[in-house]
Amino acid sequence: MIAKNNKQKVAVKVAADSTAGDEWAAERKLGSRAPGFIRKSSLLHLGWQVGIFVVGLAVVGAGVAMLVLPGPGWLVIFGGMAIWASEFVWAQTVLRWTRRKVTAAAQRALDPKVRRRNIILTTAGLVIIAALVGTYVWKFGMIMPWNIKQ
Repeated sequence: MIAKNNKQKVAVKVAADSTAGDEWAAERKLGSRAPGFIRKSSLLHLGWQVGIFVVGLAVVGAGVAMLVLPGPGWLVIFGGMAIWASEFVWAQTVLRWTRRKVTAAAQRALDPKVRRRNIILTTAGLVIIAALVGTYVWKFGMIMPWNIKQ
């Protein structure tokens, strides 16, 4: 009986490790993706890294500006991080962590209990907004707030 339980535990462990290994193999190795001739020369590789950093910084800066201005700010920021990830290990690590968190959040959002809760909260919010708009229209009519004279 004890030997059977140990074999089952080992089988489960091996199955879990092989699944994790498949996922790990699917991800690319960390490190520079610069062409080989650039990586051979340390001066050329340093220039390449500076160029990638400057371009990524410009894109991330534009994304940060788009957080307060019109535009897809977060999308552009992640685009800049992807540019940095083509050369820097720290950016690759951040992008992988972000990808795992977004995937986990998407899976949680597909949970029927979470979906039901979100639908109920959205409906309640819309009812409250409709009540506020109805009260405003009943009290002031279809007059814009800046045209109200008390």
